[in-house]
Amino acid sequence: MELVTVLLSIVIILFLVKVFSNQKDGKYKNFPPGPKPLPILGNILMVDMSKPHKTLFQLSKEYGTIFSVHLGMTKMVVLCGYDTIKDALVNHAEFFSDRPHNPLFSKSIKEHGIVFANGENWKVMRRFTLSTLRDYGMGKKTIENRIVEEAECLIQKLKSYEGKPFSNFTSLNAAVTNIIVALLLNKRFDYEDPTILRLMGLVSENIKLLGSPWVRLYNSFPSIMDRLPGPHRTIFKNLKEFQNFIIVTFTKYKKELDVNDQRNLVDAFLTKQQEGNQESTQYYHNENLTVLVGDLFGAGMETTSTTLRWAILLMAKYPEIQKKVQNEIDKVIGSAQPQMEHRKQMAYTDAVIHEIQRFGDIAPTTVPHVASRDVTFRGYFIPKGTPILPILHSIHKDKEYFQKPDEFYPEHFLDSEGNFKKNESFIPFSLGRRSCAGENLAKTELFLFFTSLLQQLTFKAPPGAELDLTPALGSTNSPKPFAICAIPRS
Repeated sequence: MELVTVLLSIVIILFLVKVFSNQKDGKYKNFPPGPKPLPILGNILMVDMSKPHKTLFQLSKEYGTIFSVHLGMTKMVVLCGYDTIKDALVNHAEFFSDRPHNPLFSKSIKEHGIVFANGENWKVMRRFTLSTLRDYGMGKKTIENRIVEEAECLIQKLKSYEGKPFSNFTSLNAAVTNIIVALLLNKRFDYEDPTILRLMGLVSENIKLLGSPWVRLYNSFPSIMDRLPGPHRTIFKNLKEFQNFIIVTFTKYKKELDVNDQRNLVDAFLTKQQEGNQESTQYYHNENLTVLVGDLFGAGMETTSTTLRWAILLMAKYPEIQKKVQNEIDKVIGSAQPQMEHRKQMAYTDAVIHEIQRFGDIAPTTVPHVASRDVTFRGYFIPKGTPILPILHSIHKDKEYFQKPDEFYPEHFLDSEGNFKKNESFIPFSLGRRSCAGENLAKTELFLFFTSLLQQLTFKAPPGAELDLTPALGSTNSPKPFAICAIPRS
């Protein structure tokens, strides 16, 4: 009864705050249009909270490519369409490159690391990340060879199923994870290692839970949700366990550190930490290291492994496309080891990989941005502090940009003569200053894993099975669980 009284009091207070703030809302004159919000709840009841990007894309057809929604007490500006998103993230980058206050992540990771960092801390961490990833192989032959070696381990694992149906893709996830782990820790895990299984489990569970309506409610009403049970508590618990692993790891590495023989990103960070200058003290502290490694681990594992699961599912669903890819592999690569230099000779395979990313729509929205100062954008006034949400789904699933947006159609990336055709509207890694720091690594992994797998295996649906292309629930679009057969090619 006491809890009910507290919650009722909070609701009344929030309502009064809402009413009072609306009386002083002069700063929202000429704000982007949008559906009328309810008191306190805003537009939450009209938004599909499990897949909000779909609702927001539909709303853009009524209100235009820049409009507003209220999620609880928060006014948010939504951006749709390639021209509008590019205009904001590239042409107006100085206004829209910061991250907003996110109650869930502010409580768990504050503004450390790279994904949710702002200001000079973000600039220092991004600069360090890009330069260090390049130092340890991103974009170089060394990482190509490591990826191909890992792909061979994965292929042998898939061959061990002897063509029988399997639905456990843990080995695929571990293979991809081993690439980012090599850069972060200079380490490789066996696919059955309980440590890597647990870490991947923590990340996967959080990715799924971050797409749940409970988490969106937490970010809208944190003061209320902090008093209630729910998935948000599991997210906090998982983050804590993951961070404890990272702390134990870099504590061990610090004891073994040789600044003249740096082995990985953690060593490079710890070396910076020992420089003792103002930048070292201010930015290269343990909290930044812990969150940065977690950011890179999660990003390096989730999107690439999800894309490869889509690749396997789609090749089995469309065997004629799979066969054309294999014919091109046989013609260009033969039985040799796949290399990135082969890609320029493989227009069809390159188009298929791009279409897998577009159709899979892995990240339907970007991580939210925020207006760092008052700005007039495309005729609308957006006050400082307003969250900005670009909807990439609105590009990749729109007929204006892709002829058959709801179909798997590699010809989206081929010209009339079968040559690869770039499409500037294809932006799975986003645009501007906050675009994915690991974009080049992801592109390398996708090409080398994909060509290696199809060079040696043919993927088929189990007898009598119907493969479902409907995405599962989660903050990213991943395939629903499915069974598949991996048949060795003779």
